[in-house]
Amino acid sequence: MIKLVDKKNKFISLFDPKTGFYVRSGVIEKGKDTGVDPFMTTYPQLIDVGIMGSCESGRLGLCKNAGIQCYQDGLHKSLPDMTLNDFKKIVDESKGKVLQIALGGRGNPNKHKDFGAILKYCRDNDIVPNYTTSGLNLTDEEVSLTKQYCGAVAVSWQRGQHTRDAIYKFLDAGCKTNIHYVLGNFSIDEALEKIDGCFDAFPSGINAVVFLAHKPVGLGDEEEVLKAGNPKVKEFFSIIDNKKDFPFKIGFDSCSVPGILNYTSKIDKASIDTCEGARWSMYISADMVALPCSFDQDHRWGVKLGDNTTIQNAWNGAYFEDFRGSFKKSCPSCTNRIDCMGSCPIKRQIVLCDRKEKDLA
Repeated sequence: MIKLVDKKNKFISLFDPKTGFYVRSGVIEKGKDTGVDPFMTTYPQLIDVGIMGSCESGRLGLCKNAGIQCYQDGLHKSLPDMTLNDFKKIVDESKGKVLQIALGGRGNPNKHKDFGAILKYCRDNDIVPNYTTSGLNLTDEEVSLTKQYCGAVAVSWQRGQHTRDAIYKFLDAGCKTNIHYVLGNFSIDEALEKIDGCFDAFPSGINAVVFLAHKPVGLGDEEEVLKAGNPKVKEFFSIIDNKKDFPFKIGFDSCSVPGILNYTSKIDKASIDTCEGARWSMYISADMVALPCSFDQDHRWGVKLGDNTTIQNAWNGAYFEDFRGSFKKSCPSCTNRIDCMGSCPIKRQIVLCDRKEKDLA
């Protein structure tokens, strides 16, 4: 069990690298837990590192053909992949402060030429690596490295044979395997069908299906964004709220928290956390730009890392503080303010809320 003590923000985090179990205390005053959730940490506990600058799946149009509109626009945009030396700089600064590193970027992390070295360097420094892949052309060596070093792996639900083949390869090797499912107008009908009769909807043995809100970023179309008040959205969350016999766990990205708060009543609020950007997590692109969230593709809040600018500098700097300011000021009169904080500061139209108290800063 890894224990992190944040003296500045007065809380304790515990993380089991073997099981992925994570818990943190409330704000501690005079030796007692107040039950008040800390607003942020002094250094990101999760860093999403975009080691990939280009995407083979994007060039082949797999995401597009699956109805998934890549927010990184892997169809048109390309950068050199992150160097191993740059990745090691991130780990070296983060050792003892970061619990997990999520590998991603514009492409499949398992296709990085230094994939094995990247995973090993994380583990050698007591950081658990995880990643998401399309599963395209997945090799036995990549599966073996995943089993050896990763806490979990996620396969993007692209509805093709390569998706199922990859899932079964990971499962056969004993990897904790999740499915990442993008939820938008293009997929809501399929999602309703799958979760309502889900025993054979996804490959047997998966750990969880994690639903990710569609964002109008990169190739993402505005028309695919789910809207508050949509009867299908309400039906979807109602099934999640009331169904008790799922053969796998159900998860959501933090962008979906307003939907959970507005359309469910049985989900424990202690099990959810609103947008973690610049509060608990950050994204670092292949060209070493630190961002509160990977969806800031315009780099509005971007900070270029280098010899004179560290991760800690970016975290404490004006751009990240500006991002956090949205959470501090939004929806002051809402009863769900503490749990939601107005949600996504980047794309306000994805916030699944039509309450009269909605007042986004």
